[in-house]
Amino acid sequence: MSVRRRGIPAVAVAVAAALSLAACGSSGSDSGTEGKPAHDKKSVAQGGEDFSSAAKETAALGTDAKPGEWPRTIKHRMGETVLESEPKRVVVLDVGELDNVVSLGVQPVGYSPTEGDDGIPGYLAAKAGEPKSVGTINNLNLEAIAGLKPDLILGSELRAADKYDALSKIAPTVFSIRPGFTWKENFLLNAAALDKTAEAEQQLAAYQAEAEKLGADLGADKPTITMLRFMPGKIRLYAKASFIGTILEDVGLPRPKNQQINDLAAEISPERIDEADADWIFTGVYGDPKATARTQAQGNPLWKNLGAVKAGQAKDVPDETWYLGLGVTAAHEVLADLREQLVK
Repeated sequence: MSVRRRGIPAVAVAVAAALSLAACGSSGSDSGTEGKPAHDKKSVAQGGEDFSSAAKETAALGTDAKPGEWPRTIKHRMGETVLESEPKRVVVLDVGELDNVVSLGVQPVGYSPTEGDDGIPGYLAAKAGEPKSVGTINNLNLEAIAGLKPDLILGSELRAADKYDALSKIAPTVFSIRPGFTWKENFLLNAAALDKTAEAEQQLAAYQAEAEKLGADLGADKPTITMLRFMPGKIRLYAKASFIGTILEDVGLPRPKNQQINDLAAEISPERIDEADADWIFTGVYGDPKATARTQAQGNPLWKNLGAVKAGQAKDVPDETWYLGLGVTAAHEVLADLREQLVK
């Protein structure tokens, strides 16, 4: 599909067209960091047809435009979108896009948070401005989006494939494939639409240098790390193809064998909590802890007998950065937390 948008239609027309198109689609609901796409539920946690190749495919997207060159054509997951001039009113449809634009000095006019958090993440609050709510990642409010008169909408196929046509009638829309382990490639794609590629590359280089320095400071005998997350209806051991998985790999921190898989996560039950065993366990909780099986799992004798628990090396970490951040600023926060915990 190729989409070329020149100028923004009148808000009333955009709203009517968008809502008409949206009525033909459907929206999923999920409490996981990767969301639930309307088109492919399996691609959320355990693979999917495009899962393993998503980073490589996203890296091939972007623009051939030179710095400062407008109009520019952005090749993205859903086709091509023409941006006539530098965007000034940006709407972001997920935490990853929010992190990306704020990291590049852009304050969006609209933002859709996850179902587990209805506000701006604390680590971005000081720089994000006051974007208006446009629904949640799985329940977008198209009328609210159109009312903000955006000149750029940033999102992903996984989150909102069924809303793309409607959104593109409101404003030029650029979609990545998915959030998560593709965060670096997504950052560069968003930066291409904002004409901030050089800044994005510099920030990624700084992140990589920081990760490598942490790995060097930890030395050759690095501890194994388990990433454990309690969510409503599920307990996950986050694996290689996740945001946090890429960070641990960049640092060179080893994982237990059950987390050395090319998926977002492996799911376990409270009765299998011993499968979280590692030198260190870093625990996140999505949403209300009472809505998860955390109490049940951590009350299990198997949990209390884990080596990390006995050694005092089972630690809670901020869910909004370690699991929901999905961007370079969150990645720096995670590296700082890892250094504080692991470097003695």
